[in-house]
Amino acid sequence: MIFSRMLHPEILSVLARAGHGSGVLIADGNYPVLTHSPATAAKVYLNLRRGLLGVTDVLEVLREIIPIERATVMATRDGKPAPIHEEFAKLLPAGVEMQTLARFDFYAAVKQPETALVIATGEERRFANLLLTIGVIKPEDKI
Repeated sequence: MIFSRMLHPEILSVLARAGHGSGVLIADGNYPVLTHSPATAAKVYLNLRRGLLGVTDVLEVLREIIPIERATVMATRDGKPAPIHEEFAKLLPAGVEMQTLARFDFYAAVKQPETALVIATGEERRFANLLLTIGVIKPEDKI
C-alpha cells in the first residue's frame, strides 16, 4: 500500500519508467485512442461510462506526482479556447503554459514515440484532450 492519492498500478508503473520529455495524454471520451496514439504507448481505459471520470479529475492527481513541463490542447474549429481549457490553466502548475494545436497536428504530436501513456476518460466535454510533457525534478522539489 502507498500513501499517494494515485493508486492505479499501471499508471504508476508507466510513470515510474517514463522520464523527462515523455508524453502523457489524458483523452476525452471522443478521442480515437486506438488509432491516434503510438502502438508503444501504454493505454489505460478509465472510461467506465460517459461522464464518469473526467480529464480534470485525472489532471488533479497527475499534477501531484509528475513534474509538468508543457501542456498541449486541441484547438476548436473556430480557434477559440474551449471552456475546459480555462479549467486546465487553473489546474496546471504555475508557469506551465498551454500550447494549442489544430486537430491533425495534435494527433501527430500524440503519435510521437515520446508518448508513453494514454489515459482514456469518460469526459463528455469537447476538445478536452490534454497532452502533458513530463519535466525534470529540481533539487528544491519536495517529494
